[in-house]
Parts: sequence; C-alpha cells; structure tokens
Amino acid sequence: MQGFAGRAAVAGVGMTALTRASGRTELELAVEASRAALADAGIVPADVDAVLSYHMNDSVPVVRVARALRMERIGWHNDISGGGTQAASILGDAAMLISSGIARNILVYRALNGRSGKRMNTVSTGPQERFTIPYGMAGPVPMFALAAQRYLHDTGLTEEHLHAVVAQSRENAAANPRALRREPLPLGEYLARPYVCTPLRTVDCCQETDGACALVVRDARHAPEAPRIHAVVRGGGPGCSAMDRAPDVTAVFSAYVAPMLWEVARLSPRDVGVALLYDAYSWLVPRQLEDFGLVAREDLGAYLLGRGHRSVNPHGGLLSEGYVHGLNNVAQAVRELRGGAHETALVTGFGGSYGSAALLRRAA
Repeated sequence: MQGFAGRAAVAGVGMTALTRASGRTELELAVEASRAALADAGIVPADVDAVLSYHMNDSVPVVRVARALRMERIGWHNDISGGGTQAASILGDAAMLISSGIARNILVYRALNGRSGKRMNTVSTGPQERFTIPYGMAGPVPMFALAAQRYLHDTGLTEEHLHAVVAQSRENAAANPRALRREPLPLGEYLARPYVCTPLRTVDCCQETDGACALVVRDARHAPEAPRIHAVVRGGGPGCSAMDRAPDVTAVFSAYVAPMLWEVARLSPRDVGVALLYDAYSWLVPRQLEDFGLVAREDLGAYLLGRGHRSVNPHGGLLSEGYVHGLNNVAQAVRELRGGAHETALVTGFGGSYGSAALLRRAA
C-alpha cells in the first residue's frame, strides 16, 4: 500500500452556490468556499499550514486566497496547472504532505467563473491543432465525440443508453438544492435536444458553471471521525487525447489508472459503495464503470437501462449539479461517507487519456 494510506483525512468541505452568473470575482468565491470548509473542519485560517489549488489560468492564486483569509504565515503552497485531471490526485498531493510531516492542515480549493468569465472550452491553435482542426477537431467536444462514437459502436450502446445516464443524473440531482439541473428528462425530450457533435447532444455535456469548492485535509490523528484518503493514483497513455498515436481512441484515463488503483489499494471493485465519476460527457460513465471493474462490458446496456447506476454521482455529478472541475464530486464523496451508508467511495478526474482516481474510506 502507499505510505500515506489512512494517514490523512478530509475533515471539511465547503461550497458556494453554483450559478451561471455569479457576479463575483474568483477570489470572493474561493474565500467563501474556503471559510465554509474551515468551519466545517472546526479550525481557523491560522491553523492552516499548506494551501493547494489547481486551475488553467482561470482562477486566483493561492497566495491571494491566503492573504484574503488573513493567514499571517503560509507554509507549503502550490498552484497546480491542470483541470479535471487534478480533481482526485490533489488528494494525493495533500496526503503526501501530511504523511511526510510537512503539513498538518491543508486547504484545497477550486474557484472559477466558468460560465460568465473566462471559458476554458476554446479552440486551441497550437502546432498539433494545425493537423486536427481541418478535420473538425476544434476543441474538446469534437475530440471526445469521435471517441464516443467508436465506443458506442464497439459496445453496442445507443443513444437510449446515453439518455439513461443523463436522465439518472437528473433524478439523482432532484433532491440536491445545489444542483443547477433538477428537472426530469424524458427520452423524447432528450432526443429533441440539438447535437453539439454527434453522438453528443447539449445535455450529454457537463455544464459551464460559476462557483467554488474547498476541502480541508488534516492529519487523521486530529480528525478521527473524518473519511480517510486510502489510495490515489495518476497516469495515462496514448488514448483519445493523442488520437494520432492511439491504438484505441476510446481509451480514456480510466483504462490506465484503474489497474494502478486496485494494485496499490489492496481492495477490489466489490468494495466500492458509491462512485463519484468525472462525467464531463455522458459516455464516460459506462466507460469508467467498465474500466474500474464495476460493470462488465456485456452487462452495461441492461445496467444503464435498469437504472442500476443510482449509486453513481448521487448528487447529479457534473452533468446536473454543476462543474467545479470535479472537486464538487470529491466533496460529495466525503458527504456520502459521513452519512454512514457506504464504507468506500471512488472518485475520479479526467483529462482525456490521462487523469487520476482516489479511494476514500470511512473512519473505523
């Protein structure tokens, strides 16, 4: 097992309201979520000795947040470059700081005005894109739509199964007051929604959202009842974000990190009680269910249509609650374990053919 297993705990969670137009700065959002997480953990800003965040030049640096929280001293701090790939692995960064003795109380946050402010979903014009844009690969949606089309072909899944994923996320979100999309989505209404890029309709894509989420990770000895960070992995390979070199364009991050996770965790898919999967696009749910061994490929269709995935993103996920680059899914994993209904939660982070995954476990 990893050296930090069980030595760090997520003791606090905090979120702002999720909106499509916050009318506030990223700093204001980050501070609100951070204060809520600190209060939830029962500590004050002066107790924090490390601050971590991740962003894509669309947020506020950790030193500014520390200053706004009136932290007179700051220890280890880092602005990590990246998006959804960091949602799970930033737990590993925090756990390693604690297990090494560098920090005891770590604030982690993600803040963005993803809808009203700077949008990350824009067309890149770098050297690689000169080869892909002429073929319609202008931005992430067309790229992942191509991978989705092949995945549906290979598995025999159809638009009816994609609808089942989205409809279930809406049903899960119905009781979540934070969720932006809580209304039911019948099949006919789903089929009437316009395509962004086939086979992905507008509702198959996660939302662009304004908001912030924060966590407090503590030395488990000082948070005996908080969910433990049990295992974290990060990695990838030549999949759908490197299509020119990929033997399988459908191979997202989970194809590579799932075997790594089970190897270091000394657990199995049967131990997972609730899965918080990075659902940037609807087809990623069955792909991850398959890769992490939660559902066999031949059983995916029946599982989805039978709504067996109620325990996947019970808050609605990125498709229905909102999009805080996946950190809101981690916060929900903590809530689920606190509730006592589950022993182990799986959380994932996505960035194409590379990403991260973590297992959180309820305190003994």
